[in-house]
Amino acid sequence: MTTNTILLLLLSLLIAGGLSFFQYIYKAKNKSKIGWFLAFLRFLSIFGILLLLINPIITKNTLETVKTPLPIVVDNSSSISFLNANEKALELYKKIQSNSDLQEKFDVQSYQFSDDFEPTETFDFKGTQTNIDLVAKNLKSIYKNTIYPTVLITDGNQTSGNDYVYSFDAVNKVYPVIVGDTTTFLDFKINQLNVNKYAFHKNKFPVEAFLQYSGTKSITADFVISQGNSVFSKQSITFSPSKKTATVNILLPADKIGLQVFKATISSKEKEKNTYNNTKNFAVEVIDQKTNIAIISAINHPDLGAMKRAIESNVQRKVTIVKPNEIKTLQDYNVLILYQPTTEFKTIFENNKVAGINTFIITGNNTDFNFLNQQQDNLNFKLSGQKEDYLSVFNGQFNLFATDNIGFENFPPLQNAFGTVTVKGAVSVLLSSKIRSIDTNSPLLAFAENQGKRAAYLLGENSWKWRLQTHVNNQSFEKYDVFIDKIIQFLASNNSKKSLVVEHESFYNSGEAIEITAQFFNKNYEFDEKARLTIAVTNTKTKQTKNYDLLKGNNSYKVNLDGLKAGSYVFTVKELNSKTTYSSSFEILDFDIEKQFVNPDVEKLTQLATQTQAKAFFPDQVDVLIKTLLENEEYKAIEKNIVTKTPLIDWIWLLVLISILLATEWFVRKYNGLL
Repeated sequence: MTTNTILLLLLSLLIAGGLSFFQYIYKAKNKSKIGWFLAFLRFLSIFGILLLLINPIITKNTLETVKTPLPIVVDNSSSISFLNANEKALELYKKIQSNSDLQEKFDVQSYQFSDDFEPTETFDFKGTQTNIDLVAKNLKSIYKNTIYPTVLITDGNQTSGNDYVYSFDAVNKVYPVIVGDTTTFLDFKINQLNVNKYAFHKNKFPVEAFLQYSGTKSITADFVISQGNSVFSKQSITFSPSKKTATVNILLPADKIGLQVFKATISSKEKEKNTYNNTKNFAVEVIDQKTNIAIISAINHPDLGAMKRAIESNVQRKVTIVKPNEIKTLQDYNVLILYQPTTEFKTIFENNKVAGINTFIITGNNTDFNFLNQQQDNLNFKLSGQKEDYLSVFNGQFNLFATDNIGFENFPPLQNAFGTVTVKGAVSVLLSSKIRSIDTNSPLLAFAENQGKRAAYLLGENSWKWRLQTHVNNQSFEKYDVFIDKIIQFLASNNSKKSLVVEHESFYNSGEAIEITAQFFNKNYEFDEKARLTIAVTNTKTKQTKNYDLLKGNNSYKVNLDGLKAGSYVFTVKELNSKTTYSSSFEILDFDIEKQFVNPDVEKLTQLATQTQAKAFFPDQVDVLIKTLLENEEYKAIEKNIVTKTPLIDWIWLLVLISILLATEWFVRKYNGLL
């Protein structure tokens, strides 16, 4: 308390005493005991009020003993129970946590981890993932700038997260307690399968398998890939104590369209402790991306053959050259290349208004431009009967799709009628034209997109010379063929905008995150932040349906479907305001990563202990661990002087006391007729 405060308190005593004496003693005719009692009450109440007005700060010093924290972190994943170590892990935890000497020296705190990290004293060993790296991150956050030891009860078999050996602070000792049977058992394991998510129909796709053997003798195992009752591949592989791993590369046929689920199995005649890790399911979505293209022409020209060869350099493309009067139906084709259209193409244009197939129009000396002006609205042609050679100029700002300049400025000129070409509407120009050294500011190769329908225009014949020039420059047709393929890819895909766009995978592995995202757009194709999206997920076998709400994130709506069992599912996403829906399906493959182990990872946990200058222990060494912790002089309790400053006005009981004093004074005066 300051000197000023003390002086104010003394002054308050004088004022309270003076006022009380003056009112009840000095002015009183009869100086009775009641008068002295009332004066005392008044003195206390006035002094209390003055105390509140002065509001002195009360300082309190207390000594507090701060112990070093000792986090005991228990692996709560299902691999612990699968290794029959759950009871032993609980026993170890209770023995360490309840030790009175440890409790006296340390601030003992309990945590569990699997795919998450949280404080707890109960464990069920049902976690679907093991993330020891997550333990390191959370302990760093909780005990920032603190030196402390950690007891880690685990098998060390991490299934997610970064390598945990170097994740922990090197200055904070980590004492792993290794649970699980360390005896070496004969075991075959499919360690990893690498396969693309997608494959093209009638092609072959690669599968890479990494196999692992644990045992003490030479043995031969069969590695089989099957689908239902059909076996696609079977290989015999020999392992030995000196050869414990093998890599197998296989090509499988993509004969069926859609999601195809396969099973990989490794087995032998020997009995194994764990057969769950002998099998892995994997899936591939086989896509039929065969694009049928019709080149429609009433004349013969070298451009036709060059265009056909360039397009068919991609095995997923098939080209048919046909005359306008020979084509029966447009529905057989994904893209129409209309070479130098004339009035003979009238039926083609009319039928395509209904079919809505994207077109690639190539003009030349035989093109009827008046007819062409009538059939499309993207370009307007005002051309004469005079022929002209047009060189190309590459537009580096073109952004409809990614393409490189393959040397267009040095290509031979294309021949077309002389005149002007005017762009109408939303047209993107990839190549503009010039006559000798004069830019015409007219398009040579342009693309248009209106209401989901796409079109491309090449204004000139003799493009076969471009392909030939590419080969002269690069000793290969590849660059030109890739350029043409990008044009076909643009035309083969339909980019019509949808109000509800949903993103998801065709299949997921059991235990991994299953997240579906969606976007909903209003009529102006702006992201609608007020949309109400729900999803109904149905198991096709059990017919059980679960409903979820999609939560709004950053420019998307998301839902997490973790916890679904392995099986096939159909789902429908619905926007409740507009009733817009999207339906699809996915499959969850049966795979439990926590059941892939037969032994704890002793080597990894020993590395972790060494990295933090500690030591790894086995269950029968827990007494040694407790002794090590108790004898370590680094971890001493610290006494801290805690200074607490409290303003007097925060004392609610002082206000209550003043109220009681004033009420008592009033009651006594009333009772004695002094009011």
